[in-house]
Amino acid sequence: MSSVAASAPPSALPAVSVASRAGVATVVHKFGGTSVADAERYRHVAQLLLARDEATQVTVVSAMKGVTDALIAVATLAAEEGSAWREQWHALRARHRGAAVALLGEHAGATVEWLDQRFDALAEVLGALAVIGGLPTEVLDRVQGMGEVYSAQLLGKYLQTLGEDCAVLDARDVLVIERGELGVDVDWVRSAERLAQWRLQHPQVRIVATGFVARDRQNRITTLGRNGSDYSGAIFAALFNADELHIWTDVDGVLSADPRVVPEAVQLEALSYDEACELAYFGAKVVHPQTMSPAIERGLPIIIRNTFHPDHPGTRITAERTVSGPIKGLTLSPDLAVLNLEGTGLIGVPGTAERVFAALRNAHVSVVMISQGSSEHSICCVVKQAEAVRARESLLQAFAHELSLGQVQRVQLTDNVSVLAAVGDGMAGQPGVAARLFESLGRAQVNILAIAQGSSERNISVAVDSRHATKALRAAHAGFWLSPQTFSVGVIGPGNVGAALLDQLQAAQGQLLGRANVDLRLRAVASRTRMVLDERGLKGDWRAALSGPAQPSDLDAFTEHLLSAHLPHALIIDCSGSADVADRYAGWLAAGIHVVTPNKQAGAGPLERYHAIREAAAGSGARFRYEATVGAGLPVITTLRDLVDTGDEVLAIDGIFSGTLAWLFNKYDGQVPFSALVSQARGMGYTEPDPRDDLSGVDVARKLVILAREAGRELSLEQVRVESLVPEALRQASVDDFMAGLPQIDAMFAERLAVAKADGAVLRYVARLTPDGAEVGLVALPAGHAFANLRLTDNVVQFTTRRYCDNPLVVQGPGAGPEVTAAGVFADVLRVAVGEGARL
Repeated sequence: MSSVAASAPPSALPAVSVASRAGVATVVHKFGGTSVADAERYRHVAQLLLARDEATQVTVVSAMKGVTDALIAVATLAAEEGSAWREQWHALRARHRGAAVALLGEHAGATVEWLDQRFDALAEVLGALAVIGGLPTEVLDRVQGMGEVYSAQLLGKYLQTLGEDCAVLDARDVLVIERGELGVDVDWVRSAERLAQWRLQHPQVRIVATGFVARDRQNRITTLGRNGSDYSGAIFAALFNADELHIWTDVDGVLSADPRVVPEAVQLEALSYDEACELAYFGAKVVHPQTMSPAIERGLPIIIRNTFHPDHPGTRITAERTVSGPIKGLTLSPDLAVLNLEGTGLIGVPGTAERVFAALRNAHVSVVMISQGSSEHSICCVVKQAEAVRARESLLQAFAHELSLGQVQRVQLTDNVSVLAAVGDGMAGQPGVAARLFESLGRAQVNILAIAQGSSERNISVAVDSRHATKALRAAHAGFWLSPQTFSVGVIGPGNVGAALLDQLQAAQGQLLGRANVDLRLRAVASRTRMVLDERGLKGDWRAALSGPAQPSDLDAFTEHLLSAHLPHALIIDCSGSADVADRYAGWLAAGIHVVTPNKQAGAGPLERYHAIREAAAGSGARFRYEATVGAGLPVITTLRDLVDTGDEVLAIDGIFSGTLAWLFNKYDGQVPFSALVSQARGMGYTEPDPRDDLSGVDVARKLVILAREAGRELSLEQVRVESLVPEALRQASVDDFMAGLPQIDAMFAERLAVAKADGAVLRYVARLTPDGAEVGLVALPAGHAFANLRLTDNVVQFTTRRYCDNPLVVQGPGAGPEVTAAGVFADVLRVAVGEGARL
C-alpha cells in the first residue's frame, strides 16, 4: 500500500455503510474510566444511551477506573519480582467478576466464563514475564489494553440483557496504526476497509467499542498511548462519518481554570478548536490535541459532557470562533524548569537557536516554551523538570567551545517552574491584554521568569516560580473577570470599631460580589487573646465563632493562614491600638499583604518604623491605607494627599480632631462645671473608659503628626507641644481617684472661659501645624471662626495652602463613634479593592 493511501485524511474516506433512521444523527460517545467505575455506573451509562434517539450510536469505553494502572503494575511486578503478581491478579479478576455478577445478575454466567478465559490468558503472560525477568514493550501493550476489552464486553452484554441489539467491537479487529516521530499515525484507508468488512457482519444500530487498543501494520497488538481512549473516540467518529463526538467525563464541560485551584472557575459554553488545543497543550482538562485532529480535519463538533449530569449541555468545541472576551481560559502546567543560554557571543550569530534545539532534540528533551530577547543576548526555553538536568548537560556540551572562550557566559537552570497560559481567540488584535495579565500578576506579587506569545495572539504564556503558581492562576483569572477579585481577609481587634467593621463587612459581602465582582473572604479574626481561623471563610455569627473553640492568638499563625489559601490578594485590617501589631506592618507589606487600619501607632509612631512601612509598601506594591486614623470616616487624609499630589503647597493645618473634646467645649458654657461634663460624656460613651486618654491631648497630637508626615514634614510626636488638660497630681491616679479629684480643675476652666467670653471668643481644643512648629492645646477663638460653631461631636480640619490661602479648605463632619470609624476603615478596604481592578 502506498504511503499516500496510508496517510489519507479522514475526510477522504468512503462512508461506511450503516443502518439509518431518517433525520436522526450518527453520534459517537466516549466514556472515561470514572463513568464506568463499577456496575452501578455501567447501568447509568446504559440508561443514558438508551434515552438518546440516534441513527447509529457508537460507544467507546475506557477501562474501569484504575484498571489500566493496575494492569501495568501487575505486569511490572511479574517482571521484577517473579510470582508476587498473583495477589494483584486475583484482585483484578475478582473486581471484574464481581462487576459482571452485579450488572448482569442471572445472565452473568457466560460473561464470567469469558472473563475467566481472558484472565487465565493474562496469567500465562504474567507467568512468562516472571520467568524472563523483563517486560518487553509489545507485551506491555498487550496487557495494559485489556481493561478496555473487559469494559466493552460488560457494557455490551448489559445492553443485550436489556433487549437491545448491540454489537461489541474490539478495536484490535479494525484499527491499524503506526508510530512515528509525531506520535500515532492512523492508517485510515486500511482501518476503513476493515470496519466496512466488520459492519457487513454487524449491522446493529448500537455498537460498543474498545478504546485505547489497536494493531500495527504488522498485525501486532498495540495501544494509542495514554490519551488513546479519547483518540479512539475521534477515530471512530471519523470512520463512522459521525455528526458529533460526545466525550463524557465527570465535569459539566470545559472550565475557565482548574476548579481545584480556582473554585470560582466558570463553565465555557463554546470553544474553537484552536482554543481547545492551546488549553489542552498546557494541561487543561479538555481533550488532547491529538484527539481533536480527526475532528478538526472534517469539522466534526466535539461536545464535552458530564456523565453524572447528562442534562447539562456541556462545552461545544467547533471550528467556529465565539468571542465573548479576550480570554476564554487559563491553565497551569507544573513540574517544569527554565533553561537559559546567555552570552555576548550570541549576538548576531546565525544558527544559535538551531544549535540549541538540535542539542535538546538529540538529548530527547521536549521544549514546552521558547523566549528570546530581541538583543539575541540570551535564549530561554522551558523544559520538563524530569529532563532539566539532561537538557542543561546537552547545552554545556554543545557550547563547550564558546563557554571556554567566554563567548557564552552561562547555561543557567531554574528548577520548580510552572507555566501559566492565558488562551482566547478574542485577544487577537485587542490591545492591553498582556498588560492586564502582567498587572494582575504584579499586584499579586508574582514574578515572571519568562514570557512567550505566539503570532496568532491566541496565547500568552508566562513562566513563574511554582511556589506562586496557584496565586498567579487565581490572580490572572480574577484579572480577566472570569472570577471575582478575591481577598483573603483577616481582622485584628474585634473591639468597638472592629466589631462594627466585621458587621458591615458581612452585611456587604453579597452586594460586593454581585455588583462589584469583589469577594472579601473573611478567613481570620484575632483578639488580644484568641483567634479563629477558617479555611473557606467565616460565615454567620463571627462572635460565636470567636467565643467558641478558638485558639490562642498567634499573629505568625494568623499571617500564615491568610497566605496559605494562595488567593490573589491578602488583606489585614488592624482595628487594635497596639504598637506591637503596628511593628508587623512593614513585614506584612513586604510580603505583599495589604494593610488597612485606624491604628495611629504606625502613622504617628517612631519615624524609623514609619519609613520602613512606607518603603515596604513602595517596594512590594501592597496598599497601606489609614484614612480612619484622622477624622474617622471623613476624607481628611485623602483630601490632603490630593492637594500634595497635585503640586499644592501646604502652609498650615488647623483642626479639631477629638470628638470627645469637641463635645466638651461645645457644651461648656459655664452653667455646668467642666468636671460634671466629663462625667456626663463618660456616661454617654463619648470618652475612652479612662477619660485621661482624651483629655491628655496625646491622641490629638498623634493625628497631627500623621497629617504632618502626609504633607511631607519629618515630624515626631515628641516635637509636638501638647497642653494636657489632666492635672499633674491626677495623672498617675486610678480612674476612680481621677474622676473623684477632677472638680479641682473646675475653677481654672471657669477662669479661662470668662476671659474668652470677655473678648467675644469661645474655647476650643485645637491642633495646629505651621512652618514654625506643631502644637496642640486649648485656645480662645473668635465667635465667628469656622471652629466656633460646630455640631456637638464634629471634627474639622482646615488646610491653608498656596491655592487655598485666602479662603482655607475645610473638611467637617462626625469624627467619632464605632460605626462612623468602621465605615472609614471599610471605605479604605474598598479603595484597595478598586486599586486591584474592582468595578464599583
